[in-house]
Amino acid sequence: MPSAVPTKFILPDLVSDCPFQPHVSRHRKQVTTETKKWLFKGDSMVRKMRDRYHGLNCGLLSAMVYPNAAYPQLRVCNDFLTYLFHLDNLSDDMDNRGTMTTADVVMNSLYHPGQYQSPRIGKMTRDYWKRLICTASPGTQQRFMETLDFFFQSVTEQAHDRQEGAIPDLESYIALRRDTSGCKTSFVLIEYSNNLDIPDEVMEHPLIRSLGEAANDLVTWSNDIFSYNVEQSKGDTHNMIPVIMNHHSLDLQPAIDFVGQLCNESIDRFMNDRAQLPSWGPEIDRQVQVYVKGLEDWMVGSLHWSFETERYFAKGGREVKRSRVVNLLPKCT
Repeated sequence: MPSAVPTKFILPDLVSDCPFQPHVSRHRKQVTTETKKWLFKGDSMVRKMRDRYHGLNCGLLSAMVYPNAAYPQLRVCNDFLTYLFHLDNLSDDMDNRGTMTTADVVMNSLYHPGQYQSPRIGKMTRDYWKRLICTASPGTQQRFMETLDFFFQSVTEQAHDRQEGAIPDLESYIALRRDTSGCKTSFVLIEYSNNLDIPDEVMEHPLIRSLGEAANDLVTWSNDIFSYNVEQSKGDTHNMIPVIMNHHSLDLQPAIDFVGQLCNESIDRFMNDRAQLPSWGPEIDRQVQVYVKGLEDWMVGSLHWSFETERYFAKGGREVKRSRVVNLLPKCT
């Protein structure tokens, strides 16, 4: 007999499985207020978009993933994350040509800030970039631009897959998702928010790169679990759950459990890599320790924030966090 169509699923207990403790910046309320003014300034943003911003609770996310940043740095980080979610919402309705056009606007605003006349999204880019470069090291600035470029390339590929109704294989999806998440650029902001100036050769060390990849995987794959319900209702297949269901011929709950296990394995990888870090001398070691702590803050902070935002579970996040039961939404027509 065919299996019954599921009406709910159980989340893996990723909050309990994560060994790190969450912290919240004391600047949370101030950055939330100021970023709101920045986002809405001179804009006729429709009410639906404004409501979506308020429910996003991005100020809490920034305060949890950059808890030790001074106010000016945290403000730039919160502006960027809010802007990234705004871009994500815009790109959901774009084809690959639309995402390429947006990418051109953003990247030209970074590479040619004094020459390029751009629409509003470009002006927003130039505004936070002007503040970021005041204290960011040259290496941090370069990594920021490179990883944001990777983000746009991957989002364009995602838009193409969405147009074609294609579900990639697991290996291709993982490679693409590490860039569409925006984590690589967000992790560069760990350097910026803590005033770090880690040499390029250290940031390129295999263990440092592996730590970033493990953190990216946990943040990204847990997000796929949390966002699955909303995305399946819209028919969006750029998510680890349908990829696993398709790739391994699994039903929904076994696929959820499979991805939950991958999340736990990414935590194990992170802990193992962290224990093997070499020494580069006292000052570099101190900065590396701060950077690695920033990755930990991202891992645990994103998990807890996912139940405080309305993006995934509407206003029921805290109850879902307690019960771990998610009732499936009907398909949008």
